[in-house]
Amino acid sequence: MTFDYQIAVIGGGSGGLTVAAGAASFGAKVALIERKTELGGDCLHYGCMPSKALIQAAKEVKESAKYAEWTEDEYKKLFKSAMERVADALQDVQEHDSKDRFINLGIDIYEAEGTFLDEHTLQVGEKTITAKRFVIATGSSPAIPPIDGLEEVDYLTNETIFSLNQKPSSMVVIGGGVIGVELAQAMSRLGVDVTMIEGSEQILSKEDKEIASLSQRLLSEELNILTNAKAERVEKNGDQVHIHYKKDGAPNSITADTILVAAGRKANIGSLGLDKAGIVTEKGSIQVDATLRTNKKHIYAVGDCNGSMPFTHVAGMEGKIAVSNAVLGLSRKASYEKIPWVVYSNPEIYHLGLTEEEAQEKYGEDLLTFKTKLADNDRFMAERKKEGLVKVLTTDRGKIVGAHAIGEGAGEWMQEVGTVQALNKKFQSISNVVHPYPAKNNVVSQTADLYWREKLFGSKWNDLIRWYVKKWR
Repeated sequence: MTFDYQIAVIGGGSGGLTVAAGAASFGAKVALIERKTELGGDCLHYGCMPSKALIQAAKEVKESAKYAEWTEDEYKKLFKSAMERVADALQDVQEHDSKDRFINLGIDIYEAEGTFLDEHTLQVGEKTITAKRFVIATGSSPAIPPIDGLEEVDYLTNETIFSLNQKPSSMVVIGGGVIGVELAQAMSRLGVDVTMIEGSEQILSKEDKEIASLSQRLLSEELNILTNAKAERVEKNGDQVHIHYKKDGAPNSITADTILVAAGRKANIGSLGLDKAGIVTEKGSIQVDATLRTNKKHIYAVGDCNGSMPFTHVAGMEGKIAVSNAVLGLSRKASYEKIPWVVYSNPEIYHLGLTEEEAQEKYGEDLLTFKTKLADNDRFMAERKKEGLVKVLTTDRGKIVGAHAIGEGAGEWMQEVGTVQALNKKFQSISNVVHPYPAKNNVVSQTADLYWREKLFGSKWNDLIRWYVKKWR
């Protein structure tokens, strides 16, 4: 059978663009199907880029507020300026994912929805195309919880909050995950009275409990956090919204100018016609094996739509694996044990591998835990950023199984641990690296030094060393 394309990529986000560019570079004839007018996906338009621009602007407002008391009118101006800054940042980054770049690679771009007619045929707008292989990279969108009355009010999500041009006086954030925490703190620092409603016992439930607990305590100094709470009903109250919720089983309510729904993500697969292609789904996502293949061996799925890890860098990693498998016929497998992520709150949270709770369950007495408080590090003491912690989890021989930190810029200086783990080196090897003083990553070296203290000075070897020194040195 003759096909129009060797590879058809559905979705123009991080994963899809990686596949399309890679496949074209390998000489494949490629179709890229994107329903929106611009490439870049959720990260560029609604996620990573706008949120980080907003977070930085809000951080600067917070820092300057130490030296001046802003009036409400001044906060309104600062809010508008922050939103303009977000728009400028998006415009700058959009140029990197311009359509011309991909057209110049020889890729045919279709600006339409793609729907399978069968396992080799797509309906793309008014056209029909065929492909020998497909890579689905349709991403995800905000999950909307079943709250009575929610559809009748003008709520915000991460897809709409960056279009605000006027500062709300108050906001209720439903959800205490990564998106909820980052945006809630940014809004609070821009002068919005923020209340967060989280159903679990603490926010950031996927983080190490000790790290999440410290984050919650610090965030509580900037906004109101309600845990063990669930929003049950919302209703219009003039120009505001009235939210009825239960906390610890007791009913209560709160009124705010607006609601931000940050209650998780759902895979964008509803309009793909997966049943016509015979593609199996599981728990609302496309089911793939370790090589990122679906049950149809010529169809792959990468990024949020396959339910793995909802991060842009993961989609990019999966895209690289999928393109080598689909185009070159390899069988490379995706591994997630060495993939870190960062919560870009202030202070930042770095997460790699197992939490202490997970590692304790898996390794038991063979687990070693090394912790250093930022208050014990000269650089953080000097900058008065002492609230924070480094925690590294290893096996008895030093294999890194988890690494976590909360602190100013943790996403940057903790990656040294991730690099060591990715290179299959032991944690204690960091002690052999000379760190410039007083760089922030000295706190990582301090923590690595604890391994030797545990192994040498807290073991039978210490007695032997003391005997040797006393007798022979």
